[in-house]
Amino acid sequence: MSTTPAGSAPAPEPVPRDGAPEMPGSDAPAGAAAPQDTGAPVSAERRRRLITGTFVLAALVLLVDQLTKWWAESALVWGDDPKPLIGELLQLRLIYNSGAALSIATGMTWILTIVVVIVVVVIVRAIRRIGSIGWAVALGLLLGGALGNLGDRFFREPGFARGHVVDFIDYGVFVGNVADIAIVAAAVLIVVLSFRGIGLDGRRHVESEDTPAEPSEPTEGR
Repeated sequence: MSTTPAGSAPAPEPVPRDGAPEMPGSDAPAGAAAPQDTGAPVSAERRRRLITGTFVLAALVLLVDQLTKWWAESALVWGDDPKPLIGELLQLRLIYNSGAALSIATGMTWILTIVVVIVVVVIVRAIRRIGSIGWAVALGLLLGGALGNLGDRFFREPGFARGHVVDFIDYGVFVGNVADIAIVAAAVLIVVLSFRGIGLDGRRHVESEDTPAEPSEPTEGR
């Protein structure tokens, strides 16, 4: 004989563990991967310090580049044999390059000047959104190197915007300068930052793949 009073509702059956309701405040579906923290936005004060540091580094690179070019023109003679610095691995040899690295686009100085001006404008605009020390270093090196070679093209012979870049560090394969070293270092650092997922704003951008929960097989009542 049943002990449940007449007319009373039957007791609710316990909810299976697999069907447990989600915790309050959770909008993610069951089984979805939790998104990774991308970091807090950069404060205005920190951004100002990073921007200032970027331009200071660019100015230092530009100064060192121009001083070493002045030294090269005063200590080396164009057309002379290379002077060993580290044996034949690294030598000093003065040349005037009308093209880009590896003497690419020789004779197209006007076009190269326009391209570098565009690059400088893009870098300056990007600096306003900077939020990472790594990107500050990379863009400072890149801007200083670009301005170093751009100054040669504007103010050296044979004329405005057609000037030849002073190269004096002979690597055997090509001859470069301090500005080229800064540009290559910046490129390497940018690749590393991009590989690590660190954006220009300093926040880590990681693609998260949500793994949907596998549907459970319905159980037949027995």
